[in-house]
Amino acid sequence: MKSIKWNGKALFTSKIICIGRNYVEHIQELNNEVPEEPIIFLKPNSAISSEIPFCNSDVLHYEGEISFLIIDSELRGVGFGIDITKRELQAKLKSKGLPWERAKSFDNSAIFSEFMPFNCDISELRMELFINDNLVQIGRCELMLNQPQQILNEVKTFLSFEDGDLLMCGTPKGSGPINPGDKFIGRIFDKEKLIVEGSWHANQE
Repeated sequence: MKSIKWNGKALFTSKIICIGRNYVEHIQELNNEVPEEPIIFLKPNSAISSEIPFCNSDVLHYEGEISFLIIDSELRGVGFGIDITKRELQAKLKSKGLPWERAKSFDNSAIFSEFMPFNCDISELRMELFINDNLVQIGRCELMLNQPQQILNEVKTFLSFEDGDLLMCGTPKGSGPINPGDKFIGRIFDKEKLIVEGSWHANQE
């Protein structure tokens, strides 16, 4: 079973709760409709990886996300997450009204930094994603259609949590294809204070 790092220690994760279409500009970017309620899907433990995959047979897109660690059914830690998506397959599945799991929940499709405690108002949190030293995504909690605590409360109505479960809160505009050798740096800020940072290179095979 795969683990994430929580404040310097390993912690096992049973599942990852993910939210789709949570930023208006990203919804517009993909020509989707604004949802009337949170779009919730899951990634399994096998999705967790410390490396960004590359696949010659599929178009993989990155989606940087503010992510949270759940302990005692509450949001206790924050980290940077990258949701890896098979975009062309996702579009094909959506066009047929089918679930997204084949495009979202495959092995090594969830990349995470270490998770750290936070003592700020969640609405003040901000993420930044750089690829090859170029800023490609900025996302603020205050701009989310569904706020992290609201999402947590909604998920609690039908799903129980284990300590170590993760919540990925959706991606802002700027997602795009992964190229072999790309260098990724993801950062989470409380206003201008850096809380946590992660860096990765996209595989070349």
